Amino acid sequence: MSTMAECVRLDSSTSTHTMDKSITLPPDEIFRNLENAKRFAIDIGGSLTKLAYYSTVQHKVAKVRSFDHNTKEASSDKLYEISVQEEVTARLHFIKFENAYIETCLDFIKDHLVNTDTKVIKATGGGAHKFKELIERKLGLRVDKEDEMTCLIKGCNFVLKNIPHEAFVYARHADSEFRFQTTYPEIFPYLLVNIGSGVSIVKVESEDKFERIGGSSIGGGTFWGLGALLTKTKRFDELLQLASRGQHTSVDMLVKDIYGGSYGSLGLTGDLIASSFGKSATADKEFSKEDMAKSLLHMISNDIGQLACLYAKLHNLSRVYFGGFFIRGHPVTMHTITYSINFFTKGEVQALFLRHEGYLGAIGAFLKGAEEDNPNQYSWGENYAGSSGLMSVSPDMNPMQRARSGTFDMLEMDRLERQLVNLPLLLDPSSYIPDTMDLTEDALAREYWLFCFEDALDGVVKRAVASQPDMPEAAERAEKFRHKYRHKLQTLRQQPFAYGSLTVRSLLDTREHCLNEFNFPDPYSKIKQKENDMALKYYQKAVKSLDELGWEERQFALVRGVLAGNVFDWGAKAVSDVLESDPEFGFEQAKRQLEERPWLIDSYDQWFERLKGPPHKCALFFVDNSGVDIILGVMPFVRELLSRGTEVVLASNSGPALNDVTNGELQILTERIAAMDSVIQDGLREDRLTLVQSGSSSPCLDLSRLDKVLANVVRERKTDLVIIEGMGRAIHTNYYAMLSCESLKMAVIKNSWLADRLGGKLFSVVFKYEVPAEKLSPDSAGLSPL
Repeated sequence: MSTMAECVRLDSSTSTHTMDKSITLPPDEIFRNLENAKRFAIDIGGSLTKLAYYSTVQHKVAKVRSFDHNTKEASSDKLYEISVQEEVTARLHFIKFENAYIETCLDFIKDHLVNTDTKVIKATGGGAHKFKELIERKLGLRVDKEDEMTCLIKGCNFVLKNIPHEAFVYARHADSEFRFQTTYPEIFPYLLVNIGSGVSIVKVESEDKFERIGGSSIGGGTFWGLGALLTKTKRFDELLQLASRGQHTSVDMLVKDIYGGSYGSLGLTGDLIASSFGKSATADKEFSKEDMAKSLLHMISNDIGQLACLYAKLHNLSRVYFGGFFIRGHPVTMHTITYSINFFTKGEVQALFLRHEGYLGAIGAFLKGAEEDNPNQYSWGENYAGSSGLMSVSPDMNPMQRARSGTFDMLEMDRLERQLVNLPLLLDPSSYIPDTMDLTEDALAREYWLFCFEDALDGVVKRAVASQPDMPEAAERAEKFRHKYRHKLQTLRQQPFAYGSLTVRSLLDTREHCLNEFNFPDPYSKIKQKENDMALKYYQKAVKSLDELGWEERQFALVRGVLAGNVFDWGAKAVSDVLESDPEFGFEQAKRQLEERPWLIDSYDQWFERLKGPPHKCALFFVDNSGVDIILGVMPFVRELLSRGTEVVLASNSGPALNDVTNGELQILTERIAAMDSVIQDGLREDRLTLVQSGSSSPCLDLSRLDKVLANVVRERKTDLVIIEGMGRAIHTNYYAMLSCESLKMAVIKNSWLADRLGGKLFSVVFKYEVPAEKLSPDSAGLSPL
């Protein structure tokens, strides 16, 4: 959370919170990029306001351009030039704050709003009418009210489609309170149970087709109203806090109170509630506020849970999402709803909650206003650098300590250049989980990796500054990056679930987002350029020595070459330390670092036997690092596949991450290699070698979010082999990925802790060749998991 405590003054003379009208909210933290804002939407509830707007963000991107070798530039030793250019991208901003601050926030927006083309603000929520005049007077915009339920559904569809770890199951007493669910490739149909003052139950079948199939007048308003009458407590949060401390068994009549134990013939255990508030009718005593609040919470939650279950069964729906102010991230309500759903469906249906539940109305209202731009035709990604993340809802944390007052909660979504879809070759997209290790559930691993990323921070800052020697303000921006990323790491130490499941991938992606935020688009660009230039000089020699080997010997040398090339990874501290101290460290030294066979995971013999059979039709190869890796490791391997008659699709990152090769760089490298190598040249000319961007800008790989163009190429080429290379793509992610075709995962473990965890040592080799079960021959050997 970005708590603006230093910006908030509490007026002790009133019971409500007010803000100092002369205050200046830092625009780089809240209401960011207002000067380029357009298309506003607002969702005003009973106590919280959610504001949405679209902005265009200018940021620096690193572009590579091949030198024209017919001009004077040809005399340059460099393969290509790197230029840092300004690029404009679209961003969605969502900010949540208490209604008490609405006037101050509207003043702030008015003072910073430059774009005068905006004439309308879309509004939804119960408070939209109440604040209509204030909004129109302050902002000079016409308020256009949108249907609340339509906005809610549109918002829900949007987050489920674009945020992979949006939905979670809440497990109050587990080591990890949050168990994030994989967003299905097909999110429809689902049931949305919106618990506001009353309850609305909506069946959602498609983007534009939904129906309110039921509801109840007994909802959040009932809990609040009856609770206020019973306890004299007027604040909703305080009422929940009372409930969290209460014992409902003091007030409720249980089965055992009636029958002296369980009621076996009906399958009722003795601890089940037989009658809510049943003891209050006969007991001659006062009941505590806490116990009454708890009993009331159970009564309302059980009623809603049973109703939701009945509708889910009636309409044969297994996905049930809960939202509304009654939920609002409160542990006691999520726990009681979860218990109720689990009880009534005997565990067949899970109660699902949403990380960004509070934003759904604002997102939907915004989408209604932006229909002419058709935001749904794009893929969007959460910008971790500008988003607050999910705050802790640990049961032992007092809701009043969560300081909703004076807190601004933010979500930012960046429009991605490419539309992202599933890899068509995933065996079961609905059960695919990219990440090998969930750090939210593994405390030891979490502590190690958080320490590891913090320890590497100085090196990243140094590299960022060195990448921009002609920009004197780079050091200042790098310090801002350090501060922001360190703050994110501290947040994740306290709230590992802030951005969904915490993984090595999410830590890497958060770092990349923060680097981009402070205009360091490609800190390793000059290192990559130097290493690409160097490796190209050795390409012909490497290929010549391979061609001189016999067939059997060459197959092993090619694999060993890919593995040795993969050692050159600036993202691994064990390697970057060597490369920093010994610039002459080369391909042959890397080969000597590799462990001898048998490797840690070793199915080379099965792969070798497969090579004796017919060639694959088409291989999709997800590549990793620049320099030695791609040029001396991967390209000779690709050359052999082409020579066998296999088409090859090389998938590389769309944008930079560490020293991974980007699609722009790979295009230039392949042209240069083709000029020296007729096999590569023929492959390009005959369209048997294709270069496609993956849609990713991460050192890891999520096969459920790939460039749609790549997915189409995979289908058209009838791809029957997927090769994934590198620690980030084949070990941190996709180690357990099941594909519907043959796959080859190759990596060198360049982290001592991870090597130890997997039962190996530094520079241990993972060579994992897998064949789908239905394609296994009787004598094929399976691989046991780590």
